[in-house]
Amino acid sequence: MKKKSVFAIAAFCLVIASCSSDSEDILTTPAEPGTCDTTTVTYSATISPLIDKYGCTSCHSGTAPTGGFLLTSYNGLKAKVNDGRLIGAITHANGFSPMPQGGTKMSDCDINKFRAWVNRGALNN
Repeated sequence: MKKKSVFAIAAFCLVIASCSSDSEDILTTPAEPGTCDTTTVTYSATISPLIDKYGCTSCHSGTAPTGGFLLTSYNGLKAKVNDGRLIGAITHANGFSPMPQGGTKMSDCDINKFRAWVNRGALNN
């Protein structure tokens, strides 16, 4: 009888754990007024302007871009998403070159916009 109750408790715990929210749920919850809205993030309307706002293309453009990659186009940025370096760099995570280099870290809201875009597949939209 004890084995059945232990199994029932374990099964219950698995069900509860599987219902917990993941970061995607948090990033797609409609925003309260005055908070960071990540529900409508797109490359053209949100991400590309943030690239400009933080001056990313001042180094990552031209014929000899810093780091050897361009951020002047969707394909250049998508390459950094695909190699896993974009989020690490903008969050200043250990083991990554903090970006923008020599500049102020992006706001938490702007970082969450990048995360939302990446979590949704980093679409060219």
